[in-house]
Amino acid sequence: MSAGGGTKAILAALGANAGIAVAKFGGFLFTGSSSMLAESVHSLADTSNQGLLLLGQKTSQRKADEEHPFGYGRDRYFYSFVVALMLFTLGSVFALYEGIHKIEHPEPLQAAWVAVLILVIAICLESYSFMTAIKESRALKGKLTWWQFIRQAKTPELPVVLLEDFGALIGLVLALGGVGLTVLTGNPVFDGIGTVCIGVLLGVIAVVLIVETKSLLIGEGASRDVLDDIIGQIESERVERVIHIRTQYLGPEELLIAAKIGLAPSLSVADVAAEIDGAEQRIRAKVPAARLIYLEPDLDRGRTTTA
Repeated sequence: MSAGGGTKAILAALGANAGIAVAKFGGFLFTGSSSMLAESVHSLADTSNQGLLLLGQKTSQRKADEEHPFGYGRDRYFYSFVVALMLFTLGSVFALYEGIHKIEHPEPLQAAWVAVLILVIAICLESYSFMTAIKESRALKGKLTWWQFIRQAKTPELPVVLLEDFGALIGLVLALGGVGLTVLTGNPVFDGIGTVCIGVLLGVIAVVLIVETKSLLIGEGASRDVLDDIIGQIESERVERVIHIRTQYLGPEELLIAAKIGLAPSLSVADVAAEIDGAEQRIRAKVPAARLIYLEPDLDRGRTTTA
């Protein structure tokens, strides 16, 4: 993901969610709808989340120092993980609590048309944010399905924004359904049921994000396709084979590669150094994310290559 592309999607979501949060909260004050209150907190949490994603992008650009010799690239993973936790606590848990309370103690809605109008406008704004995230994600997604992209992407911001916007759109539809059924039936319990559904939806999305960002935070290696590309660039006439190789993403665009390569025993020290330098150049040309490469020469004793 280009920094500009990710930032554009985040800023679109930030602007949309900030405006929607204010409108929804105003709608709650007019109507007393628990669905509107849950959606207000949801949009407020999303607005804070976009700020955290921008902060992660900023802090991850700090230069490596003595304490962090591999840099701060994982800051983006950390803040994305915090975003997932906030979505669960401020979004899902609050909505579930408010919805259950509304079901147990239903209260009639006031000026329901205000809630309907705000929700319709919010759907339009959220759709713009969602379409922006989709547009910015297409280049990275390639031939992957959207689910595969969310599971395999090494850049956390776009999957987070995609799932947040998707959850927001579905949540708005659920809120609209709860308010609409309350108006049609005169039974405010439907408003509480809509709120509970929003809480469950946000909980599922939050758990998916927590699992995926936790995996990135711990450290993921290159995919099989990228690994095959790396091995293909290492192997040459003088490199008999890659004995074993390890990779790990230090950040979305920073891949660490460590490999032991089997060289012909007749090579001189100068030939070995030249071969390693050439392999590093070929890898970086093929895999631009390969920032740190450590190749250890060895004699091929028939050990099995592992990834």
